[in-house]
Amino acid sequence: MNKIETVSATDQIRGKKWSTTTKLGLLVAVGLVFGIGFMVGRGDLRLSGRQGSANELDYSSVNQLFEVLKQDFDGPLNRDDALNGIKEGLVSATKDPYTEYLDPKEAKEFKDQLTGSFTGIGAELGTDENKNIVIVSPLSGYPAEKAGLKSKDVIAAVDGQNTSGMTVSAVVGKIRGPADSKVVLTIIRGSGNPFEVTIMRTKITVPSVESKIEGSVGYLKISQFSSDTAAMARVAAQDFKSKNVKAVVLDLRGNPGGYLNSAVEVSSLFLEKGKVIVQQKKGNQVQGKEYSSGDNILKGLPIIVLIDGGSASASEITAGALRDNGVATLLGTKSFGKGSVQRVETLPAGAELKVTVARWFTPAGKNIDKQGIEPDVKLEKSEDDTAAGKDTQKDRAYELLLQKL
Repeated sequence: MNKIETVSATDQIRGKKWSTTTKLGLLVAVGLVFGIGFMVGRGDLRLSGRQGSANELDYSSVNQLFEVLKQDFDGPLNRDDALNGIKEGLVSATKDPYTEYLDPKEAKEFKDQLTGSFTGIGAELGTDENKNIVIVSPLSGYPAEKAGLKSKDVIAAVDGQNTSGMTVSAVVGKIRGPADSKVVLTIIRGSGNPFEVTIMRTKITVPSVESKIEGSVGYLKISQFSSDTAAMARVAAQDFKSKNVKAVVLDLRGNPGGYLNSAVEVSSLFLEKGKVIVQQKKGNQVQGKEYSSGDNILKGLPIIVLIDGGSASASEITAGALRDNGVATLLGTKSFGKGSVQRVETLPAGAELKVTVARWFTPAGKNIDKQGIEPDVKLEKSEDDTAAGKDTQKDRAYELLLQKL
């Protein structure tokens, strides 16, 4: 188990990344809107009139505003809502889309994502460089993908409500709902005009690992890095070895991320002990590194890793680690580019605070955040091929591997 206490989950929809901290591991996901971690809480925000120093906050003016609202506002005023509003406003002053206060309801939804079972449309959300809410990756076989949603699609509105200025958590909350109910999304794709998509919500259950052997090539598909992903991937790797597989395709397309310690363990299946998997930097200073545990079950086999615009966070770390250590070739299209590290602290009553504390870099020093990872072999997957059930990227990976055997 990973000893680092920072968890990273980055989900960017034109501006947002999700990460969390846990003493048991790191979480890199983005928002499938998912990510989870725990730390000892630092107490609730209290209103007080105490005057503070330059490094402290003076809440006397806040109390004054609250008193005026209580006396003069023509409408209901709930103290808890007011307190949550103060916390949200304080956090928003950072102007960082990945630093976020989550009320108890939002915090619970955030945690639910990595269990791999929830009700929704089956899509990871994030933000882009313009702070728009976007699709990071639609999950294969679920309503969002079936409705034609794509990575980088901007969600401009949910049921007619504009998402401008909303957090990823808030948009996720609006998209979620009872199974078999409908939600209408207003989508902007590239420079095109907005269009509406009506999607039926359903129960989402995400199997994180699929594997099969075709001839002498093992195929390992990881859809997200959940708590049990590494164990399942290890079983698949051992099966590959026992059946004398000669090469491996590791498919990380559409993988929005997950637990960092899971990504480290999966990377270790291909790497010798002690190899750097990822670096954590704050500014220009290296704060820590993650190293391979040296499982190295698949040592020496030719490997091709498939990536695309839906590959984010933990999947980018895995792809970057295998390439930088010289054991894999990357094929597909540029990855999403989620590489900020968020620590998540628990607060009273089940609320949480996500704070950006650092950035992820590959072993060779490549900045993942907002940059993404370019493949060694660039190959687009056309809509016509997809509609026809063809997977040209996977087919090309097999061709290249067979040439090496």
